[in-house]
Amino acid sequence: MSIWGKIIGGAAGFALGGPLGAILGATAGHVVDKIKSAANGGPQLGGHDPRQVAFATGVIVLAAKMAKVDGHVSRDEINAFKRVFHIPPGEEKNVGRIFDMARASSDGFEIYARQIATMFRGEHALLEGILEALYQIAMADGELHPAEQAYLKKVAHIFGFADVDFDRVHHAYTASNGADPYEQLGVTRDASDDELKAAHRKLSRENHPDTLMAKGMPPEFIEQANDKMARINAAWDQIRKERGIR
Repeated sequence: MSIWGKIIGGAAGFALGGPLGAILGATAGHVVDKIKSAANGGPQLGGHDPRQVAFATGVIVLAAKMAKVDGHVSRDEINAFKRVFHIPPGEEKNVGRIFDMARASSDGFEIYARQIATMFRGEHALLEGILEALYQIAMADGELHPAEQAYLKKVAHIFGFADVDFDRVHHAYTASNGADPYEQLGVTRDASDDELKAAHRKLSRENHPDTLMAKGMPPEFIEQANDKMARINAAWDQIRKERGIR
């Protein structure tokens, strides 16, 4: 069963805990009160651990909160939402319930972003994956509204990203003439060839789809992970050709 079939229900909420677990519990019609935090070893969910549930639920909830900042959810954004999440037709309504519950909640987005940041502390690539999923949804209508950009930057700061890290993700999705390859590798243009090689190896290792899924990214996000690796390799290939690196 996909991650979406597992996160709908009280069991997922109890395993996850915190504000994200409360959203899941409320969606399923259960009261989630004093529940064990997944960060302290919550139970497995039929092959999906709480980190996978947190990743998937986190994207839904933060996307719902982002939809509130400009007061409009376009058809393109809905389609992007479905595409990013790979939601099977039979589970769209269930995922929609979580989205609607989170959007209607009076809670600010900050408490959800903080729980995600805590669960994935030190896992920069996973947190960046969540931010990139939100960017794909925000950019689905062809433009990034100022309120959406401000929202995404706040989420990035809660995740512990420096401005330079946020700018790298931002430019990857908004640069009209393509993102700067050096910026995408997280290095400056005066970096040595050896530094560039090391940066590419490090990013390739951290962002490999198998690595990300082992650390908590659900398989349903594999296409997004592959796209990220393609961007990293494209940036490296461009620099390598420009410099004649072998």
